[in-house]
Amino acid sequence: MSEYTLDARNSLCPMPVIKTQNKVNELEAGDILTVTCTDPGALNDIPAWCRINGHEVVETCEHGSEVIIRIRVGDA
Repeated sequence: MSEYTLDARNSLCPMPVIKTQNKVNELEAGDILTVTCTDPGALNDIPAWCRINGHEVVETCEHGSEVIIRIRVGDA
């Protein structure tokens, strides 16, 4: 298992989800991806995308204007 980060700040919907999808496609099952966004909609959109695609949201938090979402990559 490895940990990765994705900076999706200053991207508006649907780009945070698309960037997350593109990065997850490069990773292995069990890897952790931490996504940082400034689009508040990502707090709902990325977890919904994870549910549909078999990935696990480990943690979500808001830090100032940033949304931080940690994802464990599932078997796709």
